[in-house]
Amino acid sequence: MATILPVRGKHPQFGNNCFIAPNATIVGEVEAGDDCSFWFNAVVRGDVHYIKMGNKVNVQDGAVIHCTYEKNPTIIGNNVSIGHNALVHGCTLHDDVLIGMGAIVMDRCVVHSNSIIAAGAVLLEGTIVEQGTIYAGVPAKKVKDISKEMIHGEIDRIANNYVKYSSWFSDFNAAK
Repeated sequence: MATILPVRGKHPQFGNNCFIAPNATIVGEVEAGDDCSFWFNAVVRGDVHYIKMGNKVNVQDGAVIHCTYEKNPTIIGNNVSIGHNALVHGCTLHDDVLIGMGAIVMDRCVVHSNSIIAAGAVLLEGTIVEQGTIYAGVPAKKVKDISKEMIHGEIDRIANNYVKYSSWFSDFNAAK
C-alpha cells in the first residue's frame, strides 16, 4: 500500500481520478488536481514546504519532488509529465511541460509553458526556461524552439498516455 502521511498536521489532498502506485510515497502539504498519477517508487515530499500540482500531472517511476525548507515551494501546472528518476526541487513548472528522464530541476527555476527539459539535463538554480523551448545538457541550455507538432506530439501525447495507463489500474486505486 502507498505511503500517504500527514506532516505537522498537513495531509496530502488528491483530486478525482488519481492513481497512486502501491509503493509511491506522498507526505505532507501536497495538493494534486484531477487525473494525476504517482508511479512506482515516486516520492513527493511536502514536509518542509508545500507542493501544488494542477490537473493531469504524472510523476513517473522513481521521480522525486521536494522543496527547500521554508524558502521554495514546488508549483506544477496542468498537463505536466515528470519522467522516470527525475528530480524536481523547489521550482515552478508551468502548464504543458515535459521533464525528461533523469533530469534535475533545481531551486528557483521556472520552466514556462510548452517546454521540454531533455533527459539527463541539469537546470542550475534560478534558471528561467523560455516558453516553447527545449533545454538540454549539463548545465542545461536552450537548444531549440519547439514546433506546435512537438507540443502536441510529445508533451500532450505523454500526459494523455499516463491518464490512459492509470486507467489500467482502476481496480487498484490508493487515492480512493
